[in-house]
Order: sequence, then structure tokens, then C-alpha cells
Amino acid sequence: MPATVHDLRTLIRSYHPVIAIESIEEERIRKFLDEAAADLCMPMFEWSAAQGLCKGNSGRPIDGRTIDPQHALAHLDSLEIEALFWLKDMAPFLQEAATGRLFREVAQRFANTPSCMVLTGLEVKVPGDVEHAVVRYDLKMPTSEELDAVLNDSIKSLQQRHRFDVVLSAEERGHLLNALSGMTINQARQAIAGAILADGRLDIADYHVLIQRKAEAIEDAGVLEYYPAEDNAFELGGFDNLKQWLQRAALGFSDQARAMNLQPPRGILLTGVQGCGKSLAAKAIARNWKLPLLKLDAGRLYNKYIGESDRNFRKATAMAESLAPVVLWIDEIEKAFAGGTGSGDNDGGTSRRLFGAFLTWMQEKKDTVFVVGTANDLFRLPPEFLRKGRFDEIFFVDLPRPYERDTILRIHLKQRNQRPEQFDIPALVAATEGFSGAEIEQAVIGALYRGLYAETSATTELMLSEVSNTVPLSRTRAEDLEKLRAEAAGRFVPVHSGMGSV
Repeated sequence: MPATVHDLRTLIRSYHPVIAIESIEEERIRKFLDEAAADLCMPMFEWSAAQGLCKGNSGRPIDGRTIDPQHALAHLDSLEIEALFWLKDMAPFLQEAATGRLFREVAQRFANTPSCMVLTGLEVKVPGDVEHAVVRYDLKMPTSEELDAVLNDSIKSLQQRHRFDVVLSAEERGHLLNALSGMTINQARQAIAGAILADGRLDIADYHVLIQRKAEAIEDAGVLEYYPAEDNAFELGGFDNLKQWLQRAALGFSDQARAMNLQPPRGILLTGVQGCGKSLAAKAIARNWKLPLLKLDAGRLYNKYIGESDRNFRKATAMAESLAPVVLWIDEIEKAFAGGTGSGDNDGGTSRRLFGAFLTWMQEKKDTVFVVGTANDLFRLPPEFLRKGRFDEIFFVDLPRPYERDTILRIHLKQRNQRPEQFDIPALVAATEGFSGAEIEQAVIGALYRGLYAETSATTELMLSEVSNTVPLSRTRAEDLEKLRAEAAGRFVPVHSGMGSV
């Protein structure tokens, strides 16, 4: 029996009068409740504002008046049998005083019996005086076993109406299931059908189709961005210390590490000078480890409605866990958690709650989700966020050294179909002293545009001219840069080799 059903059954057996499940996957919820009810030998009733209270999923109301929530709850209160009651989208009606009071009385009576009310919906809010009686159950994303069943059912269903070939080895089937991970049952079913109907067959070539569907589904949720491992072509110039650390950390995912009871690495923080590759490093880590990348933008977490930000955070972490092993990149992490030590009055305590939830999740997460936090100013974060053990390491990103500027120049020239050997790289390295990686990239782009405008090839002279017309951040904000370096001195590990402590 799936762990989901086992856990649900345990909650019901533990005399919890109300279980809340925030999810719109009613198909999965029905399956789990049916199995739990059958295992417990309990009848199940369903209620909705459209049909009223029905026995099972018959669609035939016991009493037409039970369409009204108060009548439905009164009927529950009058029943002598022990049963499981699935109340769909009931929560909004509980804000009305009389309905909320009746719900509370039913919950109090059920607390002494095996009977249980299961509230479901996208958002399940109950009155404060009932919250103590409610246990919240986190419905995880579908497991690989569930997705395998969806794949089988979809193939059988479509074969009844369409002719198509299924050309998959066991290994290729596993790849397709991996592509479906992180989708809901309905999303997976639609993705499979779309892949089959597009070309009249199902084979390993559909892997990329499913990956694209997954990326769209994740981004439609509005919290995360998804970068498939196969599409990650980001290169990182320099960062020798970080690269060496990553090589060692990768051993934490090995069988040998597990045999020694060593936990996989949890994550790192990257801070330092703007435009020097912190974001690129997050992408390069995923590429180095051949893992998909999820990007969580701090601004996407926050919502003006109370509780929505917390829900967005739970959604993001649940999605990351369902895709594990995965790299979760939290961009501008200080914006998400900087208010964690304040009073929280400015945002109703949201930042403080998110901060606590994040620390708890980092401490307790069991799935292989490697967190990469990037920040321009880590000192805005609470001290407990930076203590050893919270993250595996904190790295400081400074302006690139000469050999790193050499690498960065070559990378950006090659990416734009230029031959580095046709340029005087040493001269360009010297000219870009004090430039960030982003500023070097823009100098390359600017020179190429100059060449296009002049209808000539880009040359070292054009590059030098573009560089000379650029005033880097290291000059315009020299005082801020020195202050940043002074604050980081001796506290963080430099990403560059041969520098000692920052």
C-alpha cells in the first residue's frame, strides 16, 4: 500500500476529527480515501455544494436539502454510524457564524469516534476556534509508481481509439517517467496523450516533449522556473575553489557516502560583487552534476493575500522534492528572508514565518534537493541563517582575476561564433582590469554590434574601444566594493584559488 494511503489511514485511526488537504487533485484524493475507507471497513460519503451529501461517489444526494452546508453538517451530526466524510470546498462556508459553529460541534463529537471529516480545496481555511481540531495533511506530488500507472492507463485508453506504436525499452520507459515527475496526474495524462497524438507513436524521442510540458506546467504555477539538465549549456570561467569543492561534495551522493552514514550536501550560499557570476554559478552547478535546475525568485513568493506567501513556499519546496535529485536556486535570497529577525509588523509576520519555515525545511528535508542561495548582501540576513551547519559553505565572489578574464573572454567569443585566436587576448585581459564578468560580456557584445554597423569583422581594436568607453562598477562604486570586501574578510571562502581567505 502506498505510503500516502498508509499515512492517511493512520491519521483517521488516531481519532483526528478533521483532516485538511489543500489540493485540487480530487481524482487522487478520491483514490486514497476509497482505499483508506475500504481498509478501515468504513463507509464514505461525499459532499459538494453542487450535489449535496451522497453515499460514495454515487452522485445521488441522501437528502436534497444537504446542498446547503448547514443542512449537510446537521445531517452528519445526526448520523449514528462511523464513517468518512469528504467535504469538497466546504471551508469558505465555515466563515459564516452559524455554519462554523455547527462544524465545530460536529468536530467535537467526532473527536470521540473514528468518524472523520476530510476538507479539501485549493485553500482550506477554518475558523480559529476550530483550527486546533484540524490536522493538515500534505499531499505530495505523484510518485513514480502512480505515474507509471498513469502511463499504462493512458496507453490503453488511447489504443481503444487510435492506432499508434509504443517503442520503449525498460530503460527508456524510466526516462519518460523521470520526465513526468513533478506533474500532477492530470498534467501527466495530458502530456502523454499530446506526445502520442503528435506523431502517432510513443518512444524515447518524446522525452523532450514531456520535459517541455513539465517546464510549462511548473512555470504556469507562477513560483518556479525550470531548466532541464539537457538544456543547461552554461559555462563558468574561473571559480577554481568552488569547482574543487563541488567535486568533493558530489561524493556525498555516492553509495560509499551512504554506507558511511554521510548525508548528501545541503547547499551553499554565494555572495559578493554584482555581475561576477553568482547566478551563472548556480546554473553551472546543475550542469556539473547533470541535474535539473529550479529557480525560485524571492519576489514570486510574496502575495498580498494572507497565507498565500506561505502556500507559495510550500508549493515550491514540494515541487523541488518531487523532482529530486535537483538543484534549487534561490535568487536574491536576502529579499525573501531579510525580515526573519524583525517584528514582522510591516508584512504581517510573513517574512518571519517564511524564514522559520525555510530553516525547518532545510533541517528536515530528506530528498536530495541541493540549495544554492545567491545574494548581493548576505549581511541583511539573520545571523542564524549564516551559522555553520545551516549551509555546507558560504562563498565570496570577487572581481575576476587575469586568468579568469582570459577564460571569460574566450567563452563569450566562442558563444558568438568568434575565434579567440584572432584577438589579442592578453591585451584585452589587461584592458578589462576591474571589470566584472557581466561587463566583459557586454564589451564583447558591444564590439560585435560595432562591427556589424561598420560592416566589418570584430577586431581587437573594436573590443579595446568598447572597453575604454565602459566605466566598470569597480570604479563608480569603489567605496562600496571595498566595504563589501572588508565585511567579508575572514568570514567567507573565496571562489577564486590562490587568494587565501577573503
